[in-house]
Amino acid sequence: MVSLLRRLSCPGRAWKPISFKSDVKRIPANEKIEEELFPDYIASRYYPVRIGEVLRDRYQIVGKLGFGASSTVWLARDLDDRRHVALKLFINSQSMGEQLDHELSMYKRISKSSSRHPGRGAVRELLDSFDVTGPDGCHRCLVHPPLWESLLTFLHRNPVRRLPIPVLAFVLRRLFLALDFLHTECQVIHTDIKADNIMFGIDDDSVFTAFEEQELLDPSPRKVVDGRAIYLSRELQMPKNWGAPVLCDFGSAVVGGKEHLEDVQPDIYRAPEVILEAPWSYQVDLWNAGCMIWDLFEGGHLFTGHDPEHRTYRSRAHLAEIIALLGDPPQALLHSGKSSHKFFTDKGEFRQNIPLPANVSLEGRETNLEGESKEKFLVMMRKMLQWEPSKRSSAKALADDEWIMQNM
Repeated sequence: MVSLLRRLSCPGRAWKPISFKSDVKRIPANEKIEEELFPDYIASRYYPVRIGEVLRDRYQIVGKLGFGASSTVWLARDLDDRRHVALKLFINSQSMGEQLDHELSMYKRISKSSSRHPGRGAVRELLDSFDVTGPDGCHRCLVHPPLWESLLTFLHRNPVRRLPIPVLAFVLRRLFLALDFLHTECQVIHTDIKADNIMFGIDDDSVFTAFEEQELLDPSPRKVVDGRAIYLSRELQMPKNWGAPVLCDFGSAVVGGKEHLEDVQPDIYRAPEVILEAPWSYQVDLWNAGCMIWDLFEGGHLFTGHDPEHRTYRSRAHLAEIIALLGDPPQALLHSGKSSHKFFTDKGEFRQNIPLPANVSLEGRETNLEGESKEKFLVMMRKMLQWEPSKRSSAKALADDEWIMQNM
C-alpha cells in the first residue's frame, strides 16, 4: 500500500487520483449520524460529497474530518501541488451568502498583506476558494492547510482543564503576534477569540499518508439515502511533530481603522464598550484575549454574566461582575455608550435592580502561581482588562510581555 502511494506521489509530476473501494460498510438508513443529528438538519443544504471524487479538476476527496451545522470538512489530495489540504464545504443557504462573501474578503485582505511580519504564520492561510454546484444549489468551498486540533480539544486532554505554563506562554506569544499582524498590517479586527478558534498545525505529513491508507484498507462507514451518502468522520492520527498554533475563523472579523457599533464577541468575552454600545475598534480583541487567557489557565470563566433572576446571560449581570472586579466605569466610557443610561445613572451609579457581587481581585482569584511569577502574570492580565479601551496594551507590546518571554 505504501509503495502504491509513493508511486502516485512521484516528485516532479502531478499526483494521479486514487481509486477507492466500492465495497464498504453500510449504516442503516434509519440511523441518524453526524450532521443529521442537528435539530435543523436539511439534507439538501449539504453538498453530497463522495470519497474519491475530484473537485475543480484538482482536489480529490480522501475522507471526512468533521462536520458542523453550516459545513463539512474533508481531507483532500491537491493533485496539482502534490500536497494534502482541508476542504471546508459550506451548506447551500441564501442567508449565509453574505457572510461567506464577507469571510472570503477577510482572507483576501490578509493574503495581500506583508508576508514578512512575524505574526503572518500565526494566522490560518487560505490556499484557494471556489464554488461547486450540487443537485440543490451552489456551495462555497474554502481550501486550507490541514490542522490538527483546537486549543479547546487540547485543553480537555488535561484532567485539570488548565494549560501548563510553558504551553500557555507559547500560545500567547503566537496569539499576540497574530493579532499584531491583523491589526497593523491587515487592518482587521478578529472579534471572536476563543479556544476553539486557535488550532495546532501539523509538521508531520505521514499522518495524511496514514489517513489515506486507512481509507483504502478500511473504507469509512456510510449510509445512503436518496442517492446521497453521509459518511462517518475519521480522525487523523496523533502527529509526531505538532505545528505551532494558528488563529482561525474570520467569519466574524471586521475591517479596522474605524469605529464600530455592532454587537460582537461571545457573550462572556464581550468588552465593556460592546455591552454599552459605545464605539469600538481593535482593543476589543485585547479584552477578549484576556478573558480567554483566564479560562485557559485558571480553569473557569472570569465573567459569566449569569443573571440570578433570569437564570441566563444578561448584560446587567456581566456589568455587575466587571464592576466587582475593576470598580466603577469611567464617565468618558459611559458618555459614549448608547445603552449606558439603561445601566447607570447620570452620576455613574449602577441602577439595575441586581445585587453586585462581593468585591473581588485578580490576586484573590488567581490560584496557580505564587510570588514574582504571579505578580508578573497579573500585570500582563491588567494590560488587557481595562474599562477604557485606550488603556489596554497593544498586541505588539503583549507579544513581548515579560511573563510570556520568561516562560517560553
